[in-house]
Amino acid sequence: MLTAELINTNIPRLQLQDSVGKALRLINDYRVTHLPVINDEKYLGMISEDDLLDAYDEKTGVESLQEHFVHDSVKDNVHFLTAVNYISLHETSIVPVITSSNAFVGVITVPDLLKTLAAFSGSNELGGIIVMDMERSQFAVSQISRIVESNDAVILHLNTTRHPDSEILTVTLHLNKQEITGIIAAFERYEYNVIYTFFDEKFEDNIDTNYRHLMNYLDI
Repeated sequence: MLTAELINTNIPRLQLQDSVGKALRLINDYRVTHLPVINDEKYLGMISEDDLLDAYDEKTGVESLQEHFVHDSVKDNVHFLTAVNYISLHETSIVPVITSSNAFVGVITVPDLLKTLAAFSGSNELGGIIVMDMERSQFAVSQISRIVESNDAVILHLNTTRHPDSEILTVTLHLNKQEITGIIAAFERYEYNVIYTFFDEKFEDNIDTNYRHLMNYLDI
């Protein structure tokens, strides 16, 4: 998904002639940390609530604070994960999106971004989670997929994180089924270091209960 597809049209934009007081009211009303400033539909930057609060007079125009503008933005034709990086870098609640000619398109809000991330990661899908630590040389997607698929499951999402100053990777698997004890056992047989698992224990208990009921029935 591209950034242009996540534009939130409800967030207002400021003009240079708008007063600091107006900007603060809008920030408060829309519960954001920054607002974009434009001129002739061109993006000039974002002004923060902190810089507005530091202004000497609320009647002062936003143009007097241009030295405090955050000029960075993201293009409208890049992957939405670029916007995630922007928020992490600038600690903002909105991400300004522009065209290649610097025309302002709109902003992406953190809530909209989180919803998209949730769908992207498959977190809204039911299923188990397995987390493993392994050497970088041990990490092979084909091998991991083969173990999962041999147990009649599919990887919905795979994420890797490298430990600082080491060659250890933490690999997180989100699978499409809740009954994953067999998959966990398979990874352990292949000497993977499983450090965390999450699945519906009630689902496991129900299987065990149903199995015992069936055995009791067959003994009758």
